[in-house]
Amino acid sequence: MLNIQIVLFDGFDLLDAIEPYEVFHAAAMNAKNALNVELVTAEGPRSVPSGINGLRIEASGRLDPERAGIILVPGASGDVQGDGPDSVPAILSRAMDTELTGMIEQALQHKEKIVATVCGGSLVLAMGGLLEGRPAVTNHLGMDLLGATGAVPISARVVDDGNLVTGGGVTSGLDVALYLVERELGPRIAHAVEQLFEYERRGTVWKDIGITPSVNKPLTSEEPNTAVNQTAMTPMPRNLHSNSVQGSVFDGEWDTALATPVGKLEVMLSISTRHGMIHGTATQGDETIEFMNPVLQDDKLGWSLRITKPMRLNLKFEVVVNGNHMVGIAKAGLLPASKLTGNRIS
Repeated sequence: MLNIQIVLFDGFDLLDAIEPYEVFHAAAMNAKNALNVELVTAEGPRSVPSGINGLRIEASGRLDPERAGIILVPGASGDVQGDGPDSVPAILSRAMDTELTGMIEQALQHKEKIVATVCGGSLVLAMGGLLEGRPAVTNHLGMDLLGATGAVPISARVVDDGNLVTGGGVTSGLDVALYLVERELGPRIAHAVEQLFEYERRGTVWKDIGITPSVNKPLTSEEPNTAVNQTAMTPMPRNLHSNSVQGSVFDGEWDTALATPVGKLEVMLSISTRHGMIHGTATQGDETIEFMNPVLQDDKLGWSLRITKPMRLNLKFEVVVNGNHMVGIAKAGLLPASKLTGNRIS
């Protein structure tokens, strides 16, 4: 029997979870109960509020990453603008901070287990550092953020990367579930469910096989990390004169704070100018990371940074200084810009 665990978390999107639930149950009826569907959480049986309207759904069990079959993670439903606690990024971040990330990581280590996501569900995995270098899709509003995590964003309705199947779009739960039914139980069962629902699956499922197209190469690059870095870390135009003359304005040790949607982060910046070029590092806790592509334009210093805490992201920074005071922003995809403030301490 094929076991399917649909994971719920506070603020989950109803469509993302219920559409696959209905498809899998219809498949079970047509396949003489060849599969079992269960609603679960990372914590165990409980009532789980959905996003926006807070409709509660009962989860009957605890996610078991060792159980063979399919684990499906929905996206979130909330405010698409702003950085409040009810915003989609904030909801996804809270889900990432639960035991769910470790459980999914455990499941992904087994090729025979399938992890599927619907819409923003892939961002829960990606922000937890689980999709680096892997092709995936999410809601169109989150594609930049998906790339900023190190995943390879693919503009497709459904992306099949072996034991990882992702769907993009609010109604992609139907397409993901129907595709998994066809893949695991065969096309006749999937066709019977399509006839029952009067719905035909949308789009071609993307797989990294076959002849490489001569166009849109960044979407199917054989070097995914390079493609992501080029997209997410494009530097500002270089101003060589300012870089060599004004670099000392930024030189020093800076005690800074970054106000993010998931809390305030204390970061130490160390900036120096050597041979007319700006170099820098950022230290948070026991982690020190070098600046990528530091560029000075007029009075602004910009750089990119690949962080792993509190989530895995490629951030783009832009700062200015006034004496011993620094202000600026950090940005990644659809996440609201985070404000950076700090003071020179040496």
